[in-house]
Amino acid sequence: MFEIGKKGGPESGSRPDSGPVRMETSAPRPSAMGSREAAVIGPSIHIDGDVRGEEDLLIEGEVGGTVQLKNNSLTIGPNGKVRADVYAHSIYVDGYVEGDLFGAERVHIRKSAQVKGNVTSPRVSVEDGAKFKGAIEMDPQAAQSAGNRANAQ
Repeated sequence: MFEIGKKGGPESGSRPDSGPVRMETSAPRPSAMGSREAAVIGPSIHIDGDVRGEEDLLIEGEVGGTVQLKNNSLTIGPNGKVRADVYAHSIYVDGYVEGDLFGAERVHIRKSAQVKGNVTSPRVSVEDGAKFKGAIEMDPQAAQSAGNRANAQ
């Protein structure tokens, strides 16, 4: 990936030694998953009710009720607070969630997250340091049937 001695490399003298380079290795953010940026619920926004959509979403504010993004990704940012059942294709949690998470593809709970609720998805990952209280069911059919029930409402 990097070749020492190339222009701009450590041996060329063009860059002072600033220590190791940190690479982002976590799951992709919604904005990286498509051709356009994700919709954002900003830190000063509070929503009580149902949130539905057909695009990726980043929540940095507070949401209560239900969140349905059946074909898209949801990221709950470090400042996000969600008190809702969540149905999405992929769910990435950095902030606070109180409610059940249903991911058709995956649910990723990062180390800064606090989750109180059950998780149903074929792929679930919980980073070391995350706070989690609930049950995990890794069953593709259960996640799909939960999403279908939510869509029928």
